[in-house]
Amino acid sequence: MRDWSFELKHFGVGLVVLAAIFWGVSGGLAGILMERDWDPLVISFYRGAVGLVCLFIWMLFRTRYYSYGSLRKMLFWSLLSGIGVTGNFSFYFVSISHSGVAIASTLMYTAPIFVFIISFILKMEKATTFKVVAMLIVMGGIGLLTGVYQNGLGQLNILGIVTGLLSGLSYAIFIFGFNYALKYGEPPAILSTALLAFTLILLPFIDRGQAVSVLFSEDIFMFIVLGLIGAGISFFFYVKGLRNTLPSVASVVAMVEPVTASLFGVLVLGQFLNPTQIAGMVIILITITILTTKKTE
Repeated sequence: MRDWSFELKHFGVGLVVLAAIFWGVSGGLAGILMERDWDPLVISFYRGAVGLVCLFIWMLFRTRYYSYGSLRKMLFWSLLSGIGVTGNFSFYFVSISHSGVAIASTLMYTAPIFVFIISFILKMEKATTFKVVAMLIVMGGIGLLTGVYQNGLGQLNILGIVTGLLSGLSYAIFIFGFNYALKYGEPPAILSTALLAFTLILLPFIDRGQAVSVLFSEDIFMFIVLGLIGAGISFFFYVKGLRNTLPSVASVVAMVEPVTASLFGVLVLGQFLNPTQIAGMVIILITITILTTKKTE
């Protein structure tokens, strides 16, 4: 029998890249489904629900690694991760429906900024000049990307921008919860618990009639693919790749996600950005990448 774990460890960076590409494409697929009049929250629900099935199967094959240390603490931090995933998936797709894939994915990529802000508030890190300047540069990039400098506040798509930033904040919450949960359990159990929480949290807020109609629609295959690449297989690849990839390298590689999503938006959905918006996107991506790379050195 082939030792897949031995073979996978030699492709750490490649697996992280593949996961990031999958996440980027999932944003594009969500955009296509929205153009077919599917509700963003229903799309988000199926992304997480299909991912839950995949991760639960992974967990079943890792029964001896369910948890170690404090089960209560693992569950607490896993549930916090689930809250983060719920906000990240849902706000991201709502932002796509109002501002487009490129802008939504770039705003979500501001998550490291929120990580630093939360760390400052909790006194886990000190505010350095470098970090403060980086945050100000990112804010300037957001201004260019969203068009506030050209059109003024009155012309902004406030809902698209706010939900895009909230998706980044939610992603930061997921990062905190997941990292702390890893002290008490293995990724399959943590992610399965997080996505179970996601499913239960989001269920009361979705259009359940439309959610049921997905099962009988011609788009069901696309929903399944979205869940597979957006939460199931991608999480598996990311966790496996991250174990054999330097954090600084993983931080740079993560930029593949918004770039992939933006290209999908342009090439498939015809969502073009003007030169000023492109400049804002580049400023945000480069600054965040430098910030997270310096953080992990």
